[in-house]
Amino acid sequence: MSVLVGLIVMLGMLAVVPAGLRLLDGPQPAALRPLARAWPLLALPGAVALWLPRGPTAAALAAVYALATLALALHAPLRLAATGSLAPAEVAVLTALAAPSVAGLALVAERAGHELLGFDLDILALTVPHFHFAGFAAALVAGLVCRASPGPLARFAALSVPLGTLLVLAGYFIDDWAELAGAVVLTGGMWAVALLTWRDVRTGVADPATRALLATSAAVLVATMLLALSWALGEATGLPHPSLTWMAATHGLANALGFALCSVLAWRRLRTLAPRSETAS
Repeated sequence: MSVLVGLIVMLGMLAVVPAGLRLLDGPQPAALRPLARAWPLLALPGAVALWLPRGPTAAALAAVYALATLALALHAPLRLAATGSLAPAEVAVLTALAAPSVAGLALVAERAGHELLGFDLDILALTVPHFHFAGFAAALVAGLVCRASPGPLARFAALSVPLGTLLVLAGYFIDDWAELAGAVVLTGGMWAVALLTWRDVRTGVADPATRALLATSAAVLVATMLLALSWALGEATGLPHPSLTWMAATHGLANALGFALCSVLAWRRLRTLAPRSETAS
């Protein structure tokens, strides 16, 4: 695993996921809150595993993190049973709860040097950040935006981000054209999130720092998803396209810092600012 990919994954494990879990609203299983509080500690072995040579020790440490992601995924059916809802915003939240488990399993296989289901180690390594940021962060933010700015476009975003993520995963098993279809759906959903964030969420916020974070997250998505489309199109058609290394350095890094981190920070600020606004009014 390259140094850059390792750093991106660490950001997802240790910062984005625990911060994002604190943004979940609605009925929550009782065990979710302590799991969210303990997440950085549970993720630490997985973060250490990123920097060790492939082998049993790295795989064992990665397995600790994978177990945490599986525990998180188990909260998805529990939440569904509690809400009984498959509304678009709920579908996005359920996806966010389940997605890190895919990353966790891929991490164990990659650190063990095992080509899981026939996928080479480079693809497994990139699956780990993909399901932290597209699977968890993007789905979570799509659900938050859908609740904050309800309407047809928000419902489309909340459904197409999870669907696009799943289609990209299915494309790994089918062919490059199926993966391209997933990239198109995911891009449409992410661009809808960007538009709603810029047009509706950002404009309703008075705090300059929060507005800047929201603006950054929206603007970054436009560029990074164009990169994702160009890569998927090139893989399917053979047209010139960025290499995986270049994608990690551009699409991956910008999505991690510019979209995911800025988004969760902005939404956390919105949660802390809301009570003050209500008190002032």
